[in-house]
Amino acid sequence: MKYDFETVMKRYGCGSRKWDEMREYGYSEIDDIIPFSVADMEFAPAPEIVQGLQDYISCAVLGYSGATDEFKITTCDWVEKRHGYRPKEEWILTTQGVVDAFYQAINSFTEEGDGVMLLTPVYYPMYNGIRANNRTLVDCPLVRKGTRYEIDFEDFEAKAKDENTKMFILCNPHNPCSRVWTPEELTKIAQICAENDVFVVSDEIHFDLLMNGSKHTMFLSLGEELTKNAMSIIAPSKTFNLAGLQTSMVLIPNPEHRETFLKGQMKHTGNPKCNILGYEACQIAYKNCEPWLDAVLDVIAENKRVIEEFFAEHFPQIKIMDFEATYLLWMDWSGLGIEAKELERINREEAGLFFDEGYIFGEAGDCFERWNLACPTWCIEDALDRMKETYDKYLNK
Repeated sequence: MKYDFETVMKRYGCGSRKWDEMREYGYSEIDDIIPFSVADMEFAPAPEIVQGLQDYISCAVLGYSGATDEFKITTCDWVEKRHGYRPKEEWILTTQGVVDAFYQAINSFTEEGDGVMLLTPVYYPMYNGIRANNRTLVDCPLVRKGTRYEIDFEDFEAKAKDENTKMFILCNPHNPCSRVWTPEELTKIAQICAENDVFVVSDEIHFDLLMNGSKHTMFLSLGEELTKNAMSIIAPSKTFNLAGLQTSMVLIPNPEHRETFLKGQMKHTGNPKCNILGYEACQIAYKNCEPWLDAVLDVIAENKRVIEEFFAEHFPQIKIMDFEATYLLWMDWSGLGIEAKELERINREEAGLFFDEGYIFGEAGDCFERWNLACPTWCIEDALDRMKETYDKYLNK
């Protein structure tokens, strides 16, 4: 089946903040400009999902619903097929999104004042979850080596040994740095956390979006001894552009921890169920939409290639970080010699370029931009033309 990866469905006035934000800068439906910020795709849903949901709605009662055995088996089948590891169905709980899941984990497994460690720069809601719940951020900065980020394990271990550090939230694949952590790195993380009784929350939402032959290792696949104090979070939302259906899965092998998490959900939400259509869409996607995903990955790879070639010719000052996973390109613009807030102003006001600004991911992201590549290639090419036209006057003085 040939899929349509050329059409953009403009989302002004549809509740999409990233689209409506462009209105504040004077852009509207008549402009062929799209935002490259928030991590959802500018592609129509897979037709199999659209048709499947239409068929389902035509004969379903849209009442209260929870995760069925079929839903859990389908999830485990997908993980095994794509990642070579099969979790157990009884491990699965559901939440209305990955952010909800790690917020709930913070509340369930730590107390106010406890330290929660992050590898930074990192996905900004993780900072928010720590601070909003009166926990202490334990910042473990990643070390940049050229265009690649690595973990400072000496620093990581020292901070894990601090008796106030109770939790580590892992982002794998890492957002925004695009690293897919190796089995060796993950094993070392697991060993250090196990030895120091640090609970690991592994956010693996981007685990299906792998580039250049990268292979994702599920954290729970490291073995019972290393992961008895751990949980993983997965979802179809990034993989199949289903974020609006608010369905994610929490995998917790330890039955006591699973019960603790569930009790926390009941305390804070009272009815921890997901969207009935989210359950169905997840099953349709995992059963029928693997060809669509593979085609999307080809488009993302091509978009990265186009940007890379263009930058090599016109903007060699901008350094693109190694792109191992996600559809989010992490770029260092500091070589242009323009400070971060001015970069943001030029991009938005003059070039019509709406990225996620690097500084929102932490101090180390200053003068970085995160470019969402999940869009038609013509949108990338058009953006690059606007970028060159705009920056010529700044760089050729």
